[in-house]
Amino acid sequence: MTETTTRVHHLNLYRRYFDLVAAGRKNIEVRVRYPHLADMAAGDTIRFRIKGTDEVCDVRVKRVTAYDDFEALLDGEGPANINPTATRGEQLVNIRTIYPPEKEALGALAIEIELLNP
Repeated sequence: MTETTTRVHHLNLYRRYFDLVAAGRKNIEVRVRYPHLADMAAGDTIRFRIKGTDEVCDVRVKRVTAYDDFEALLDGEGPANINPTATRGEQLVNIRTIYPPEKEALGALAIEIELLNP
């Protein structure tokens, strides 16, 4: 019998995105393809935290898809799955405000998530 352990990734979120995740309205989390996220896979857990607080929200990773840049990610995933309260153009501006061009050059990850214990 093989026993598997769920990996837990700890990531910070801004309040506006945290609230969407906690309400089950945000299905895709966007991240830069950093090396420390390279092993993230379906079945893992992400514990989102609002930086500087004790507020946390746990989600299960359903899928991780790599894209060359944020535009390709938005086109491939659909803006409403990433942030149902903002247009594609607004989202692109917001994401690029968080991640400057040198970070986007690393590539983008679309992480499909499912809220645990809503």
